Amino acid sequence: MVGPNGVGKSTLLRALAGQVTPDAGRVDLAPPTANVGLLPQEPDRNPGETLRAFLARRTGVAAAQAELDAATEALALGMSGVSGTSGASGTSGAPGMSGVDDRYSVALERWLAIGAADLDARAEEVCADLGLPAGALDSPTTALSGGQAARGSLAGVLLSRFDITLLDEPTNDLDFDGLERLERFVQGVPGALVVVSHDREFLDRTIDTVAELDPHRHGLTLFAGGWTAYLQAREVARRQARERYEEYAGQRADLVAQAQRQREQAVRGSVRAKRRMPDGDRAAKGARIEAATKSAARVRSIESRIDRLAEVEEPRKEWQLRMSIAAAPRSGDVVATLTGAVVARSGFTLGPVDLTIAWADRVVITGPNGGGKTTMLGALLGRIPLARGHQALGSGVRLGEIDQARGLFRGEATALAVAERATSWPAGEVRTLFAKFGLGPDQVTRPAASLSPGERTRAGLALLQAVGVNCLVLDEPTNHLDLPAIDQLEQALAGYAGTLLLVTHDRRMLDTVAVTRRLHVNGGLVTEKPLVTEKPL
Repeated sequence: MVGPNGVGKSTLLRALAGQVTPDAGRVDLAPPTANVGLLPQEPDRNPGETLRAFLARRTGVAAAQAELDAATEALALGMSGVSGTSGASGTSGAPGMSGVDDRYSVALERWLAIGAADLDARAEEVCADLGLPAGALDSPTTALSGGQAARGSLAGVLLSRFDITLLDEPTNDLDFDGLERLERFVQGVPGALVVVSHDREFLDRTIDTVAELDPHRHGLTLFAGGWTAYLQAREVARRQARERYEEYAGQRADLVAQAQRQREQAVRGSVRAKRRMPDGDRAAKGARIEAATKSAARVRSIESRIDRLAEVEEPRKEWQLRMSIAAAPRSGDVVATLTGAVVARSGFTLGPVDLTIAWADRVVITGPNGGGKTTMLGALLGRIPLARGHQALGSGVRLGEIDQARGLFRGEATALAVAERATSWPAGEVRTLFAKFGLGPDQVTRPAASLSPGERTRAGLALLQAVGVNCLVLDEPTNHLDLPAIDQLEQALAGYAGTLLLVTHDRRMLDTVAVTRRLHVNGGLVTEKPLVTEKPL
């Protein structure tokens, strides 16, 4: 399922999962007992909840266990209230017992189908395979590092056993190994699957149908075939729609022009006849009336043809993001350095790292989840204190940053207020800027934390267009972004002349964005790798 940010993809998934009640119409399941599981794009890590409990909740096992416990209790209470013996058929003679039996039977069947019986054993195996440390299952999810949390979320997907699986942006924050595991899981899902994703490579490898959600009519159009086939079919459909409208508009314009000419000719003929007609000439008067009658009939005939034309609605011109990155004067030759730098935090150690970033370096940073990429960036920019070693920013460095958590737009302040502080622009200019990025009055005047993940990313990109930068730091910038915005970001990066530090596992972006260096961060060690042209997978 694809469509621009804010069009309603996540809402539609929640409706399919029964978490949102439609204002009109209904959602039908066949069979009604089918297990539907939604794994949302932003996993909610509850305070005090262990990873084991998180996985039970995400896989639907917790809900299935609660229903089975309730059904078992109801059955036990019903059994304890039975007086007399069972009938010949072997069923209880207590009133209402058949309903209790049915509830227990359905609950048990669901509990088994969803994989509750062996979840713990499977969770131990999957988490170990994903590289999560021993004991992680009994650790609070809020204590996990960003990389560990990403692996925990992936475990929730890999452990799920739904009849209908709904995945909302499942590729976000995954490293190359995680993407490969996710693709194998999706390709092997035995039931139906609906996925919202803007990862072009992932879609090319996994899907067989595209449902496009239109932002204007809010309806779905289905395209058979994979991602590449969808792009081709969509282009053909749009071209044909434009051609149909132009043919209709051309025919209508010709008929309208004919009717207008006919009216004008009738008026001119009437004027000429009046000038030439002798007073009291009844024959001439009759001829004029007859000509006027014929002219009016021809006009009515043309108007009737106009009315019979099958109206074709003009295709809407798609709103297009036009993104650029505001440039600041160049910095010094050295942008940032780490010398013997070590970061020690929460049992993880980065370094020692010796690294120099020069002006106009275009550096891509890759590595597994939890390897230390974000920590290294924080240390390089002076955001994370060093246990030992030295860090420095060069002269004249003007940073522009999209962090992985989109932290700038997480608080209770409105997006408008956040941008006013960041840019020192008046509110009217900030509103205009946000409008260019598809963020209207409703989005910019409510708490920034209530924005969707895609809207928060767009807001961050808008600031890059407003405030001049010469060192651009992007940590997984394509997470939550729709495809037009990703295309625009890639084009903006192509025209950006400053220093670039890019953390991404978007395989198409790695193919598209030109870089001069590649750093690999794994286990707290930073190594420089040769540039390669082949795809990571």
